[in-house]
Amino acid sequence: MTRTLTILAAGLPLTFGMVMMASSAEAAPAKTYANCTKLNKVYPHGVGKPGAKDKTSGTPVRNFKANKKIYQLNTKSDRDKDGIACEKK
Repeated sequence: MTRTLTILAAGLPLTFGMVMMASSAEAAPAKTYANCTKLNKVYPHGVGKPGAKDKTSGTPVRNFKANKKIYQLNTKSDRDKDGIACEKK
């Protein structure tokens, strides 16, 4: 029983450390970006409302960051009004 507790205690910091790591896009606070170039540095495929569909005749962008608050702060950058700002493949 002592060995089991030692192994569990030793693995705890490693597990906690992995949970605490986050990508820059996940950790970025909701803010207004001056233009799409700046927004795409943090969110490479754009930001959209949850459930938004890309309006395109080609392959639609599906890997944008779905976040209502960030989208609302950057609606000026949604030129085609499809619910996704600064979408990029």
